[in-house]
Amino acid sequence: MTDARQGLSGLLDTEAIRKDFPILDRTVHDGKKIVYLDSAATSQKPRQVLDALNEYYERHNANVHRGVYTIAEEATALYEGARDKVAAFINAPSRNEVIFTKNASESLNLVANMLGWADEPYRVDSDTEIVTTEMEHHSNIVPWQLLSQRTGAKLKWFGITDDGRLDLSNIDEIITEKTKIVSFTLVSNIMGTINPVEKIIRRAQQVGALVCIDASQAAPHMVLDVQALQADFVAFTGHKMVGPTGIGVLWGRQELLEDLPPFLGGGEMIETVSMHSSTYAPAPYKFEAGTPPIAQAVGLGAAVDYLSAIGMENIHRHEQAITEYAVRRLLEVPDLRIIGPATAEDRGATISFTLGDIHPHDVGQVLDEQGIAVRVGHHCARPVCLRYGIPATTRASFYLYSTPAEVDALVDGLEHVRNFFG
Repeated sequence: MTDARQGLSGLLDTEAIRKDFPILDRTVHDGKKIVYLDSAATSQKPRQVLDALNEYYERHNANVHRGVYTIAEEATALYEGARDKVAAFINAPSRNEVIFTKNASESLNLVANMLGWADEPYRVDSDTEIVTTEMEHHSNIVPWQLLSQRTGAKLKWFGITDDGRLDLSNIDEIITEKTKIVSFTLVSNIMGTINPVEKIIRRAQQVGALVCIDASQAAPHMVLDVQALQADFVAFTGHKMVGPTGIGVLWGRQELLEDLPPFLGGGEMIETVSMHSSTYAPAPYKFEAGTPPIAQAVGLGAAVDYLSAIGMENIHRHEQAITEYAVRRLLEVPDLRIIGPATAEDRGATISFTLGDIHPHDVGQVLDEQGIAVRVGHHCARPVCLRYGIPATTRASFYLYSTPAEVDALVDGLEHVRNFFG
């Protein structure tokens, strides 16, 4: 397939990058080199992140903020230094707008619960509406369902077109004067669709609604500028952007974080405590109860350093080239149907597909025997599968270490699947 790869431009030096990721040298099933195509679920980790985690535990492990001894002060400096790095990475106006959570799911639940407990003008109640979309990850559906059930607020959503785009034809009917919060994904985790942020935010601002963006599939792959987005909250997770598991981020506008109530109570998030009442620390600490994910934050800081050194614009260009090549090659496979945008335009590096009447679980198992790691199932986005009348999909997702040769391996593997099932 060398000829098919000719003309690809914007690719990174993947040979050099892959040397930073030890797991990519692994072999499975009698010596087959692993072809990792599941970065939308979790990315692999470079040595620089692994070393930062080991360094923290071996030399600086202590609880943060309260200790006055040397390694406690070192741990605090590393933890807060990671906050500075994340703030710069997303172009936050203030480091105090960066809240560390354990993942994007917790970040989204934090927003939902803040609004459920808030006073006016932010309070969600039975006279208000919540808006999301049909293409969301369950983490951006279930918290809003819970809030709706608890408060009586009406839950509404945008549907999906046949080609995997949001149907905004009725945007004025979905987002109304009663809307309090609009929460949607920047990039679909199942279809790779990049959503039209400006149009949705413009309408939300017209009616005075808050906007929350799930950027879990955006932060690892493209420049994420929270000031340019003009949203009120942005959530993402570390483990999809070459960082460790157990660390997520919620960015929120400073004035909102000052006004909204905390979700979790405990140590660190307080200012004073008596048996009768408590006062709370300023943001971000108001929302970080208990011992935080210290080592994980340090690892996320190292991940931000790694990605920034390569350049998010360069990573995005690389993925655009890989995705364009992958779409072209996959459409050559007989009986293969891409679920979502069937072009490389306005889409991320995630492609879901079906292969004739072969169940995706069978596709995934046969590919695994060849060392090819893909995701199968509904990818925590079951409403999308229901929308297209399919039980599940096979999903291939790419990242900065993905190569055209791996796309070719996937296509060859799918031909093997077709032959295997006759």
